[in-house]
This record gives sequence, structure tokens and C-alpha cells, in this order.
Amino acid sequence: MESTLTARDRVGVQDFVLLENYTSEAAFIENLRRRFGEKLIYTYIGSVLVSVNPYKDLEIYSKAHMERYRGVSFYEISPHIYAVSDNTYRAMRTERRDQCILISGESGAGKTEASKKILQYYATTCPVTDHMSTIRDRLLQSNPVLEAFGNAKTLRNDNSSRFGKYMDVQFDFRGAPIGGHILNYLLEKSRVVHQNHGERNFHIFYQLLEGGEQDQLSKLGLERNAQKYHYLVKGCCPRVSSINDKNDWKTVRKALIVIGFHEEEVEDLLNIIASVLHLGNTQFGEGEDGETQITTEPQLTYLSKLLGVDGPALREALTHKKLTAKGEEMISPLSFEQAVAARDALAKAVYGRAFTWLVAKINQSLAFKDEVYNSSKGSSSVIGLLDIYGFEVFQHNSFEQFCINYCNEKLQQLFIKLTLKSEQEEYEAEGITWEPVKYFDNKIICDLVEEKHKGFISILDEECLRPGEPSDISFLEKLEETLGGHAHFVTHKLANGKTRKAVGREEFRLIHYAGEVNYTVNGELANQSVNSRTAGSSDNQILSQCFHREEVTTQKRPETAATQFKNSLAKLIEILMSKEPSYVRCIKPNDAKQSGRFDEALVRHQVKYLGLMENLRVRRAGFAYRRRYEAFLQRYKSLCPGTWPNWQGRLADGVAALVQHLGYKPEEYKLGKTKIFIRFPKTLFTTEDALEARRPALALTLQTSWRGYRERAKYHRIRNAVIQSAWRGMKSRRKARRRRHAAEIIRKFIKGFIYRHYERCPENEYFLDHQRFSFLMTLVRNPPKSVLDKSWPVPPPSLTEASEHLCRLCMQNMMRAYCRRIQPEWKKQMEQKVVASQIFQDQKDSYPQSVPKLFVASRLGRELNLKVIQTLGNDKVKYGVAVTKYDRRGYKARPRQLLLTSSFAVLVAEAKLKQRIDYSALRSISVSSLTDGFMVLHVPSEDNKQKSDVVLQCDHVIEVVTKLATMADKKNKVNISQDSIKFAVARGKEGVIDFTSGPELKVTKGKKGHLLVTAPQLNPR
Repeated sequence: MESTLTARDRVGVQDFVLLENYTSEAAFIENLRRRFGEKLIYTYIGSVLVSVNPYKDLEIYSKAHMERYRGVSFYEISPHIYAVSDNTYRAMRTERRDQCILISGESGAGKTEASKKILQYYATTCPVTDHMSTIRDRLLQSNPVLEAFGNAKTLRNDNSSRFGKYMDVQFDFRGAPIGGHILNYLLEKSRVVHQNHGERNFHIFYQLLEGGEQDQLSKLGLERNAQKYHYLVKGCCPRVSSINDKNDWKTVRKALIVIGFHEEEVEDLLNIIASVLHLGNTQFGEGEDGETQITTEPQLTYLSKLLGVDGPALREALTHKKLTAKGEEMISPLSFEQAVAARDALAKAVYGRAFTWLVAKINQSLAFKDEVYNSSKGSSSVIGLLDIYGFEVFQHNSFEQFCINYCNEKLQQLFIKLTLKSEQEEYEAEGITWEPVKYFDNKIICDLVEEKHKGFISILDEECLRPGEPSDISFLEKLEETLGGHAHFVTHKLANGKTRKAVGREEFRLIHYAGEVNYTVNGELANQSVNSRTAGSSDNQILSQCFHREEVTTQKRPETAATQFKNSLAKLIEILMSKEPSYVRCIKPNDAKQSGRFDEALVRHQVKYLGLMENLRVRRAGFAYRRRYEAFLQRYKSLCPGTWPNWQGRLADGVAALVQHLGYKPEEYKLGKTKIFIRFPKTLFTTEDALEARRPALALTLQTSWRGYRERAKYHRIRNAVIQSAWRGMKSRRKARRRRHAAEIIRKFIKGFIYRHYERCPENEYFLDHQRFSFLMTLVRNPPKSVLDKSWPVPPPSLTEASEHLCRLCMQNMMRAYCRRIQPEWKKQMEQKVVASQIFQDQKDSYPQSVPKLFVASRLGRELNLKVIQTLGNDKVKYGVAVTKYDRRGYKARPRQLLLTSSFAVLVAEAKLKQRIDYSALRSISVSSLTDGFMVLHVPSEDNKQKSDVVLQCDHVIEVVTKLATMADKKNKVNISQDSIKFAVARGKEGVIDFTSGPELKVTKGKKGHLLVTAPQLNPR
């Protein structure tokens, strides 16, 4: 950022905080004008980005620009929307805290484009997979759909967003986008039925008429002519040169497919759009008895078809109203004016709720579907984007402008509080004393609007609920009665003589933080409710979801539009308070949408309404400039001999030495823990000017060093050339000698090869010596690596006997070395493996898989029960393993522990000794040849101390049998059976275990009372 400080006279300062006269609005706007003239549309106020709409494409949004700002510190390079995007993204990743970006400004200031640039930045720079690519496409494609249904051409902007939008983008732990969610606020539904001159209705109407296929239009009862529809001609602007409705229609249809809309849903949605146009063409007249009736039957027919409602019921809803008095319902005819108002209210309600349904449908497609991943706490983070109206003041300000300005009051309150909070936290973190800042707290205005029982919205609710027919004038009188003494509320009746001329009799004035605004009460109460009894019975799937049947049957009065907006705004503020905010303030340079034109009066108006001067004053209340020590020292170290060219000590000490050398006064700066704080911009500019003056000397030093280096390099090249010439001559002579010597060796070798079978003579002695030498060198380089390595090079005939002696000596030497290195534990392991090999090799299928697995001292994961240890007494457990014992009768499986001591084996269940088998009484051990883990311990059946043979199953049968056979000295008593094993059940009775091969291990009770074991044969012989 500091790189352009020296050009501040031409391009201004990149951060308004560095303005010397920061309290001057004129200086603020002049800085904006300078930068705008140089096509520098972005400027900071601390961490807040101010963006001026250039009204043309600038070459600053390419992928190369995205990479330039990716991962770079916020203040390192010039201000940009990408810098805010990247800073927010990195804060989310490093701090693991949800972030949000608040974008505000007037219509035409570039808010929608700013949110698009942010989404494009994340879509391009974030990591992505195939699934995440789908989410990314849906996030991007949601923009043209929402613009078609929520944007319109206004006097200020050809693509003005007529609703507020808050979008959450969800990221996973890798920083990739995995989902999103959109909240919409305050759609300008009045635009459906009325547009000012030079403005249009929502884009979707014109896109459907221009781009829809003829068959589709015929089915909807529409003609390809916007002039024929009452709701589209009020602005006298059906076509706009900068908008191609036909191409936009193709884009919207493609986007609906990408997002995941079904064809039936699209058809229902277009039926609603067409029904709004037919509602606008529905006309009323007076009948013979003076009652209001519909005079355009074709429109009514199309409406009942498109909306899926009963024709007579629709006719009655448009020409009559239902009243409830003392529990009784009465039907009363509407006057002509009331019928027109009811028609327009229905059109606005249908379109408004269809838009809400559309947003909900987009949210379903953007929702992250992985429930397991989504349920894990802290698995994802969120960046929110708020694109909402700025403060608005028109010649005639209605209820919608009131809601917009109320929203901006709340956001301004949040903005100032969070700005002060972040400033105070930074000061405290750096150990700098925080000085309280005076600022205008607009809580008094927010309370005026939303306070319970006494606020504007509460009074509006009461007036809508009171008996009788409420009127706008009675509502204004109620406001005067309740709010008459408030300093920020004025009406024609309450105003003094001078102010009274500027406030109409049907208007009231609120003094906002950004200025005074007059609001009209005409139609204020009519905007608060809508007759939805017919739409609630619609067969159209979208309308049936938007208008619930309970709305018709319930006796409870629905919330007013003002209360609904207040509640939704409170939820929005709660969402924003839970996140770390960043701000983008958009400014429109002129009303004519011309590039290069800067209207100071218009810009001053927006600077005031956006609260930028208030924000700058809060930011400048303490120190104007702050930077980390390393950045400050790196830039200005050349100004102090003590820090140039490199500072070797602590950064804080280096900065202290630098500012002392520069002559900073104590009141001009403070040193924090990691940053330097400079109070006045003049101090920084003086330092920057000193750096600019120092640069010629630095350049001269660098040039001198470069010239010296260049001449030294030239000298070394010349010297090396001479040395290289001599070296090449010497190298050539050496090469010639080597060639002659090589030719002589080759001749000797060839002659020796010819005479190799003769007795040793001068002709073959070189070849024979070479053979002996090669054989011995081969032995030296590649001797046998271990005692198992039987490789040995083939000796020449003259060294056959010597080779045999060398081979024998080498093996003896390796065996002695191996025996010296072997550890007692490994020796014991090998002895057990040898026993296992003697017993099981080529006998049991599971043996090859057991060879690489080490035998362990115990397979029991936890310590033995203390009671078992006490029962065993002095007999220590040598080995333990978990087994399954099968009863001799019934073959019921029971979990047991098999413990081996030095003199007996014992079966343990929990803390009880179930059976003891003395090694002296163990006759033999039987196992099968398959991969099962069964073994039978045979004991004498006539021994009263024993319980006959024991049938066990274990996952480590090779290891168990090996250890048992070794301890009991029964290595030769292990029997491996092919098909079956017989065992003693009791005296004179035998049991049989049959073994078969199968796909998986299975133990069942077979025929004749045999135990049938099926095991997969992994290594069939």
C-alpha cells in the first residue's frame, strides 16, 4: 500500500485514514475524485472498502489479478475487492471463525457486481472436487435466476436489485465451498403493479415474452408483445438497449436446470408469472344493480387455469370481501376502487410468495447433504455476503423506503459498534491505552421505530387490529399522539412554521442518522395484509406451498408486513453479530451511468447516507497508521545507518532505533507488542518524503556495486579463458596417453583370451591375473549378505580349490557373527518358530500365514484377575490367550482364558478356575489340517481329576499349540488330522469333529451328534 504514497498528490491516498484533514467532507470527496480520474475505483477506510462504480469494464478482474491478491497481506498491495475477499477467506481458515461481508449502497452503485466478483474469486481460487464443482456451479448460476425474478430496470440502474439478499457460503476444513444458503429481504412487490416513468417491471416478464417458445406462450395465453399487458406499460419502457431479454431467457432456463429444478416446477413457476400478467389485464365495471363485476372473461378463464383455482371462487374473491363479526361471516361487495386494489394486492402477494419459494428451492439445491460430515462439530465454516439497499430518499417515500431506511439505521448501529469494538480489541492486544471515542449513537432512532408499545411499528400494528375501518389519517393522528414529543419525529401538525412548509398534511418526517426523510402515510395500512383465501385452495404446487390453507381457516390475524420485516431484520442482525464482519461501501458517481463522470453533489449525498465520514472519524480517533514491525522496518530501514542494510536484533528494538533516528516525538507514535502506531498522517508523509529523497543515493550505491560486480565478473571470465586453454591442452595429452595405454591392455587381453587354456606363459599371464583379480574383487564387492544367502560367484579353473576354502571360511565367519548378535528374546522366538515348523510345515493350511507373525508372551489385553493370580500361588503364568471352549455335550460355545504355567494349563472363566490340565496327564494334542482354529487336548478319561478331553477354538492356534507342546514336552504328540478328530466325552463315549472346506468359517452341530466345522482352504495341497 505504501508504494503509492509518493504519488498521493496525483492519485490521492489509498486509505482515507491517512487524510491530513480527515474531518473535511470536501477533502474526502476530492480524494475520491482524484482516484476515480485515474481509474482507481477502490479506496480503504481502515479495513472498510469504498468502491466507486466505473460504469465500464476494467482490466482488473482477470485470473492473474486473483492470483496476485491470493494469500497476500491486506495492506501490501493496492485496494481491491479481491483483497477483502482473500482477507476474509484467510481469516476464516486461520481463526476458524465465521465471517461476513456487508455490501451496501444506492441502486446503481455496483453492489450486485461486487457480490458477483467475490463469488467468482472464491470459485476460482478455492480448492474444488467434482462434487464441489457442482456446488460452485449452482452458487454461480443462482445469480442469473435471482436477478431475473428480483432485479429490474430503474432510472438509476438497468439491473437494479429490488430485494435485499444475504447469502451464506459454506466451506469445509480444506477451504473448499460445499454449500450455501440465501435469505431474501423486502422484495419491492409494488413494482409488480406499478413502475415510474422510464422504469420496468421485473426482468422475468420481458424475458418470458421475448425468449419463450411460441407453443409455450400460446399455452400460457400470452402474446409476444409487452405493450399488451397493463402491468408492463406503466413505465413506458418495454425495451432497453443494454438488455437482451431473449439471451437472458436462455441463460435463466439453463441456470434452472443446473440448479436442479424439475420440468413440472418450472411449468408451475411460469404459470404464476403468466397469471400475474393476466391479473393486470383483468378489468372491472359496474353491473345493472351497481355492483362491481369483472368485464374481461378470457382473463378470468386463463387465471383459473393457470392458478389451478375455481373460477367462480376467484371471481368472488376479486369482487367481494369476507367480514367476520361476532362469530358470523358476511360477504360484502367491493367498490370499483377496492376491487382494483384487491386485484393488485393479489398480484403482489402471488409474485412475492413465489419469489420466496424460489429462494427456498435454490437453498435446497445448495444445501450440504453429507449428514455424517455435517454433524461433526467445527467441520465447516461460513462466509456470509449481505447485498442490501443503501439509505434511500426520494421525492415521495412510501412504506418500502421506510423499511429500507430502518434497516440501514440498524446496520449503521451495528457497523459503528463493531468498528469501535475491533479498534479497542486491537489497541488492547498491542498494549496501547484505549481512548473513548464520542460518536452519534442512533439507538434513539431505532427505538423510535421498534420500541414495544410506543414505537412506530407497534402503533401500526395496533391501528391495523382496532375495530372498524382503519384509515391512514387516523394512523397519522395516533403517531402524533404517541410520538409527538420525540426529537426525531415531526409532522405537519407538530412542525414549526418553517418546517411545516416542507412536510405535507399526509406525511411525517423522521430525522435519521443520514438526514431528514419525509414519508407519506397513503396506503400504509393497505400494505400490511392481503386476501389469500382463493390462492390457499390452488392446485398449483408452488402456490399451495406458498399459501397455506390454515391462513384461510384460522381466526388469528396474521402479522403485519412491518412486524414481519422487523423480526426478519432482528434475525439478520443476530446472524451478523455472530460473525466477523468486513465492509464494502458502493458509491454511484453519476445518475447518467456515464464512465469518467464524477458528480460531486451526488457523491456527497451518498457519503453522508453511507455514514463514511462518521466511520473515518471513529477510525482516526486514535492512531491514523499502524503496521507490523517487520513491514515498517523493511520499508524504511535505509533511513537509519543503524538498521541499514540489515537489522540483526529484535524487531521492536530496530523500529525504536529507526524512529529515534528520524526524530519522532513521543506524542506522534506508540510502540505496541507487534506493531507501530503513528498518530498523524503528516508524520508518515514526512517519513515517506525522506525515503523518496534517499532513493537516489540508494540507487547510486546499487549502481556502483553492480558496475564493480560486472567488471570483476569480466576479469574472471578472461582469466578463466586463459586457464581453460592450458587446461584443455593438458587434458588432450592425458587423453592420448590413456588411449595408448588402453590399446596395449586390449591387445594383451585378446592374446590372453586366445591362450587361456594353455599353461601359464607370457602370452596369457595378464589375462589369468585379471581373472583372479576380477573374481576376488567380485567377492569383496558382493559377498553373501547373510547365512541364508547361498549365492557365490563361479571361480576360474585355477581358483576352484581356493574358492571352496573361502566359501567355507566366509559362512563360518557369518554364522559366528550372527550368533554373537542374536538377542535372548529373538533366540527364544526362533526356537519356537523351529518347533512350529517341525509340527505344522506342509501339514496345516494356516501355517504359511503364521510364519511372518511373531509369537508374543501373552494375548490377553488386560491384566489377569487378582483372584486368579492368588489361586495359582507360586505358579507364574507363562502365556495367556482368549479361547472358546465347546461343551462335550451340546457343543455350546463358552468364552474362556487358557493360561499356561511351567507345569500345567488351566481354563479360567472370569475369576474362576474351570479346569486344570497337568502336563504329565496330557496325552496328546489334535488339530485339523485346515485353516480353522480348533484343537483338542486329550487327557486320560479314567483320571477322576480330569473332565475328559477339551475342545477349544482360538485365533492363534499355531502359536498356542507350539507353546503348549514346548512347555509340556509333547512335540511329538501333536496329531494333525485331515477329515475328523475323535475325542472322549466320558468313559466309553466318544465325540467327533468333522472338518470340511467352504467359503467361510462356520461351526454347526451336524448329523449323528457330530460337530461340523467348515473352514476356507487358503492353501490347498
